[in-house]
Amino acid sequence: MEASDARVLLIDDDADVRNALSRLLRSAGWSVTSYASAEAFLESGALDDFDCLVLDIRMPGVDGPELHAILRAHGSLLPVIYLSGYCDIRMSVEAMKLGATNVLEKPADADLLLQAIGDAVEQHRQDLLRRHAVDAFGSRIDTLSPREREVMNQVIMGRLNKQIASDLGIAEKTVKVHRGRMMAKMRVRSVADLVHQCDRFGLDETVAI
Repeated sequence: MEASDARVLLIDDDADVRNALSRLLRSAGWSVTSYASAEAFLESGALDDFDCLVLDIRMPGVDGPELHAILRAHGSLLPVIYLSGYCDIRMSVEAMKLGATNVLEKPADADLLLQAIGDAVEQHRQDLLRRHAVDAFGSRIDTLSPREREVMNQVIMGRLNKQIASDLGIAEKTVKVHRGRMMAKMRVRSVADLVHQCDRFGLDETVAI
């Protein structure tokens, strides 16, 4: 596996495991930061500084799934790979329900772990790209005037300018002006593109006014 600029977070209460895995991951070209407990990591405040989390599923105090739940509650997109030394079915199921990308048994096979991390890092990058795109699309919607939003709602529903004018009680030429400004602010060239972006970013047909 080629070296990358990925930042891997490793949390495991076993010092020998931390040291061995840190050496392995650094040999693959990744930056590694390790903690002996979930509490120590949370106290660091570095919740958004990593691309992948390799996490011991069972630890004293806050265990793996509990930390994962905390991260999700904070809106974290950080992909989580669990390491399990006990093959606890209940905790493994809980981990998968929380959205774990993988659960590997200790001692983890080096090739499997490196591949899992590589896949998780790529997933994280794609998730961040999508989040940034959604945020940017939402910001463009925020620049619309109330009337432009009304026109956008009608356009998305496939209404013609004449129909929009009738529904909104305004002149058709006024609809054309609002429609042109809306399309420019949304940075789309066609209705199909506008509808595609709304579908892509999970927006409803009707944009809140």
